Amino acid sequence: MTEQVTQADIRAAAARISDTVVRTPLLPFDPAEPGRPLWIKPESLQPTAAFKLRGAYNKIKQSLPEARERGIVAHSSGNHARSVAWLAQRLGLRAVIVMPDTAPPNKVDVVRELGAEVVLVPPALRDTHGFVLAEQHGYLPVPPFDDPAVVAGQGTVGLEIMEDLPDADVVLVPVSGGGLAAGVATAVKALRPRTRVVGVEPELAADAEQSLREGRRLAWEPEQTYRTVADGLRTHGLGRVPWEQIRRHLDEIVTVSEEQILDAVRRLALDARLVSEPSGAVTFAAYLAGDTAGKHVAILSGGSVNPALLARVLTEPARQEVLHEH
Repeated sequence: MTEQVTQADIRAAAARISDTVVRTPLLPFDPAEPGRPLWIKPESLQPTAAFKLRGAYNKIKQSLPEARERGIVAHSSGNHARSVAWLAQRLGLRAVIVMPDTAPPNKVDVVRELGAEVVLVPPALRDTHGFVLAEQHGYLPVPPFDDPAVVAGQGTVGLEIMEDLPDADVVLVPVSGGGLAAGVATAVKALRPRTRVVGVEPELAADAEQSLREGRRLAWEPEQTYRTVADGLRTHGLGRVPWEQIRRHLDEIVTVSEEQILDAVRRLALDARLVSEPSGAVTFAAYLAGDTAGKHVAILSGGSVNPALLARVLTEPARQEVLHEH
């Protein structure tokens, strides 16, 4: 039976990680539509530019003696990799990070600069090769999403949202492997069950949307999910731990197009003065495309955008050209 994450686990995680993780603010979006005020939760302001620091630190800190003795291994397309490498450098741990060979060069470079060993593999091996290395060398695995401690750490985002805006009507959260969506939905529903928690995925990587709609955990092939510009949302299936939380607590999952994602990146930079990677902008894209009333919160999950992509998004009037170049 899959271990469930509780509100008590999330509160314990919040206390555990408070010495390192930034308590990001809720920023009001002034050009919001009438009757639909919006606040943005910029996890891009974390030291590692993404929410992943929360779950990784909660996991590592609970197993620190073991991590120091054995070293740690993680797999990630970028943001979890950076967070684990940053923590390893800070805590004096050996870190090995498995990344897909399609990961943006800027994300690979920063992991190496932090002192971690990077192992590049084909996308189909990204989610499994780390566990092979753990078995071979004895490393402590630090999963990006399929772990109760990681889900609890990510849930602290939802806890902070409800403490800062207790009457929020809608919380928009990106969905990839499901750790953030699962944690946030669990935290929000425990504090205010009437608040709707809505997951957001790219249309081209909508495995979680299909899973929730059909009531069973499904996987998409990497050839499908790797079509999206949102490289942080290309995981081809929800983890077992997040799935149990998501099917209980998440109200729905909506999808956004590639053009909507890139337009959201542009508008966040120009209108909200926030740098977002495409994966972090999907919630803002969903807000712009939606029509639900009430107080909205969009979680901007990360800001590690490829500089060349951001430059093209900001300067190219035709979004389709950016997509073809990518």
